[in-house]
Amino acid sequence: MDREDRKSHWERAYESKQATELSWYQARPERSLELIRRAGAHSRSEIIDVGGGDSMLVDALLESGMKHITVLDISAAALDRARERLGLRSAGVRWIEADVTSAQLAPLAYDVWHDRAVFHFLTNPDDRRRYLDVIGGALNVGGHAIVATFSADGPTRCSGLAVERYSPFALHAEFGNEFDLVDSSEETHVTPSGKNQNFIYCLCRKR
Repeated sequence: MDREDRKSHWERAYESKQATELSWYQARPERSLELIRRAGAHSRSEIIDVGGGDSMLVDALLESGMKHITVLDISAAALDRARERLGLRSAGVRWIEADVTSAQLAPLAYDVWHDRAVFHFLTNPDDRRRYLDVIGGALNVGGHAIVATFSADGPTRCSGLAVERYSPFALHAEFGNEFDLVDSSEETHVTPSGKNQNFIYCLCRKR
């Protein structure tokens, strides 16, 4: 799937369903918040939520006092919904409509990179390489990457698309020697329709 098709797919997904109908919906993303705290994030930290869409993570980060938040998503519809939900608070967030594999981000701009359920959609090795080029350039030295994907026993498809599944070590191997694996954990996510999806989360530190 090329970038144009990928964008069309996700625009349709967000335009056809409400947030609470999407399989990845979480009312409060507790695991992500825990790992962001473990990464040492504070009110002055630059945090980017990649594929954030209309996730509730940005709400929780604002409530916890974070003041430098960027949300990047390929879907304009998703970002519009998040801005509408936040109302006046949305002015305190930087919104970027872009495909992460081709996003133009400022060098060494971020202290924490968060991605829940984007990387596993990159089934093409070239797309994964471009993603890693982007994160390698945008994340500060000593910064942390939090990446969550379907686990080795997770779903093989999501939102009508094939996905890659990972163990913690296989996911860390994709990131290479530039990153140290700090920790990993598992989570069983229950979708709004009641299905179980097994995820892994990796917390990595850029050397």
